[in-house]
Amino acid sequence: MSTLQDAPPETRRLSLPVATLIGLLALAAALGAGHLVAGFVGYTASPFIAVANYVVDHSPTGIVKWAERTLGTWDKPVLKLGLAVVLVLFALLAGQLSRRTPRAGQVLVVLLGAAGVAAVYARSDLGQVSLLAPVAALAAGLAVFTFLHRIALPPEPAGDERGFDRRKFLRAGVGVAAGSGIAAVAGQVAGTGADAEGSRAAVGPLVPARTAPPLPADADFAKLGSPPFITRNPDFYRIDTALVVPQLRTEDWNLRIHGMVDREVTFSYADIRNRPLVERRVTLTCVSNEVGGPLISNAAFIGVDLADLLGEAGVQAGAEQMFATSVDGWTCGTPAKVALDPARGAMLAIGMNGEPLPVEHGFPARIVIPGLYGYVSATKWVTDLEFTRWDARQAYWLGRGWAEQAPIKTESRIDTPSGFAKVTAGKVRLAGTAWAQHTGIAKVEVRLDQGEWRQATLSAEVSKDTWRMWWLELDVPAGTHQAFVRATDSGGYTQTENRADPVPDGATGWHSVTLDAH
Repeated sequence: MSTLQDAPPETRRLSLPVATLIGLLALAAALGAGHLVAGFVGYTASPFIAVANYVVDHSPTGIVKWAERTLGTWDKPVLKLGLAVVLVLFALLAGQLSRRTPRAGQVLVVLLGAAGVAAVYARSDLGQVSLLAPVAALAAGLAVFTFLHRIALPPEPAGDERGFDRRKFLRAGVGVAAGSGIAAVAGQVAGTGADAEGSRAAVGPLVPARTAPPLPADADFAKLGSPPFITRNPDFYRIDTALVVPQLRTEDWNLRIHGMVDREVTFSYADIRNRPLVERRVTLTCVSNEVGGPLISNAAFIGVDLADLLGEAGVQAGAEQMFATSVDGWTCGTPAKVALDPARGAMLAIGMNGEPLPVEHGFPARIVIPGLYGYVSATKWVTDLEFTRWDARQAYWLGRGWAEQAPIKTESRIDTPSGFAKVTAGKVRLAGTAWAQHTGIAKVEVRLDQGEWRQATLSAEVSKDTWRMWWLELDVPAGTHQAFVRATDSGGYTQTENRADPVPDGATGWHSVTLDAH
């Protein structure tokens, strides 16, 4: 059965299914070609990834916060799925608008292709050659759209009434689909061919010359409901902007230190690996963490003192910030005086909990600076440190409304019972966590409803740069009640009751849970 309507020549048009298929196949061809070329010129130059990165980079802060809070580590897969749906809708629209003539669909293909070119052009981590990927995507999408449309709705020759050649169209469609799939797979293999996991495995044991002191037996109250003192690598929170985890081998990595320094220096992985290593336990916290939130973890990092590396470069007196850049182009501004302070314990870390850094946590190397929120202190996959002034360079989050200085605020959390938990009236044990990195926790207090504050039992202090656990038993009568927690740090500051949003420099307020006692 012909898919062309039996009507005068001026009303000849494609059926809905054929028009739809043309749009989808053109989209597949564009994505396949772009992914293939990106595999050789820069994996993040793939138009799909570049556009997704552009969305991440230019989304309003409120939307970013909502995604982190609501979706957690699923924010990136959801973004990719949403972008895929939008592209499919555009492909369908291109097909439907071109049932009589291809021109409208061709315009949409060009517009989508131009968006891909613009997204790649905007990436600071990609060179001009990377534009070949979105250009290839645009060319492939336009060519396939035009080619399939011509097969499905050929120009009507004078004196000839040829109909729709279904078999020819299907053969062409199958060929386009197969070619697009092969191109996408080839691009994926080429783009992710750097064997980061193999390189990580080849690093071997990391034996620090200066180990962290042994953990005391009561470093946590995990049996009572607090988290374990050391967070396992798979459980360590991950918040970053990388839609595709960078794949770097140790032999391809180096760290450049330049800018306002006496001499520019570059370190290879071997340079760092062969230095005397130090082990430090540090608790990292994300500035996006809401009151009582989960975006905090603790690990034993292994690396070298950052101050020693910076000393070899000779940072000049006028430098105000250490502008760090990740291999994927993400940037971070750290107060220079903090990075340079030997007492701070800033590290270039290459290990985490007794093994090389996991790839998703920055392998081969990352920055770890105790006491500052991660967006100004914890650059993963770091490759460049430039010393400069604040007004000369603006880091990624500073341009999005976050603060220049970001010391971690004194906070605490109730981990058990969970909110709205049903408990037996009487003695109820509460346990949780408190933190004030680089200051230390001195006291944690808990109260029920508007009652008096009661001091909790604290775990042994391991370091002022790590979290501290607590527990307490409360007398909870039958009914619905609210338990509150607050911490006092070693400097004498007691955390405020006043609730503040994470923007611009971290949330404040007392965490509370509702208890249903019966």
